[in-house]
Amino acid sequence: MTIRKTLVAAIGAVALSLPILATQAKAEDNVHISFLGYRTGAFSVGGSVIANGFSDYIKMLNARDGGINGAKIINEECETGYATPRGVECYERIKGNGVAGTTQVIPNSTGITYALLDKSRNDKIPVMTMGYGRTDAANGKVFPYTFPIVATYWSQATAMIKFMAAQSGGYDKLKGKKIAHLYLESAYGKEPIPVFKILGKKHGFTLHEFPVPFASGTEQKAVWLQISRRLKPDFVVLWGWGVMNATAIKEAVATGYPLDQMIGNWWSTSEQDVLPSGKAAKGFRGVDMFGAADYQVHKEILKYVHDKKASSGPRDQVGQTLHNRGMLMAILAVEAISTAQKHFKKKSVNGEETAWGYENMNLTAERLKTLGMGGALQPVKLSCSDHEGGGRFLFKQWDGTKFVQTGSWIEGDAELVGGLIAKSSAQYAKEKNITPRDC
Repeated sequence: MTIRKTLVAAIGAVALSLPILATQAKAEDNVHISFLGYRTGAFSVGGSVIANGFSDYIKMLNARDGGINGAKIINEECETGYATPRGVECYERIKGNGVAGTTQVIPNSTGITYALLDKSRNDKIPVMTMGYGRTDAANGKVFPYTFPIVATYWSQATAMIKFMAAQSGGYDKLKGKKIAHLYLESAYGKEPIPVFKILGKKHGFTLHEFPVPFASGTEQKAVWLQISRRLKPDFVVLWGWGVMNATAIKEAVATGYPLDQMIGNWWSTSEQDVLPSGKAAKGFRGVDMFGAADYQVHKEILKYVHDKKASSGPRDQVGQTLHNRGMLMAILAVEAISTAQKHFKKKSVNGEETAWGYENMNLTAERLKTLGMGGALQPVKLSCSDHEGGGRFLFKQWDGTKFVQTGSWIEGDAELVGGLIAKSSAQYAKEKNITPRDC
């Protein structure tokens, strides 16, 4: 197990700095974040870029602002190799680190998230799972310490079907269509299936499932012959991770499947997925929660981290999809801490106080602009009962050299997803003998 501590501190604040609390910072003031990453293993291609994006933002704040409101940020990255047992070991090893214990854990794995649900609740440590994890954890009444913030898999699934309907000429045109779901055989890959089946029954399309085992992500010739030559679906949903994605796109090209009918989820639509195919991947579409453009926050990271030769990754990753994803995780983690610091009037907040910070976070359009990412993300507002707080998406397409945003933001089916979350979380509460909070 490799545990890496990154601590960079400097003085000064510029236009985008966070408000400083009135009290003078002490040398021992710090806030600890536990980042469970994977720079090794089968999924290191994407995991390392996410870790770099997260680390770059934290390093930038420490260098530019001296941390968060006068408290230095300790980003403790623990290597999991995307293995659930190692993720649990990381959690147990580092949860007590920092002046007040860790403020939060970021597992970067749906499997690890599931394994930490009970532990984090008992320890009162928030687990932030931005855009992944267990969707019904969006019900804060049942899951007070789990935060699938910004967007969940179920919301994303409804947005993908909405996009397909628009491409087809309306929901009524989905009747009789075939949709292939090509997914990593894991809790992550299976997460959207119930939603796809409900929508299939409602709109008349048929879902065909094609699981890809962890060990065979690079061996997809047989499955693509089934998809392209036999099934010939109207759409293919790619719900993969790591080399599985690049392999799927290559095989789609090799078997002649139209890439503009292939839609990746947000873990299947990055530069690392399309660059191995280059211009041949032109037309490939996917979902995202972050705008495809350059923003002021990127300039700040380049200035305070890359220009100082302090980054763990190459300069050209800044602004890429997965780097943005890691950076956004860091931004959300910091905003929760900052919100808690101001409310509890202390710098070194603990996990329980950070959970309060998440539930009272309000990333308005104005605040996003202040953070240097105006227009990059839709506003996010959480509450005691709503731990998602967003549910809006954009679609982008690879033009052969870069991703280009297509169309405006799409909102998921909040009514359908809300009902499913309520039902599923109620069942979980019953199984675990949990009395939901009165929010």
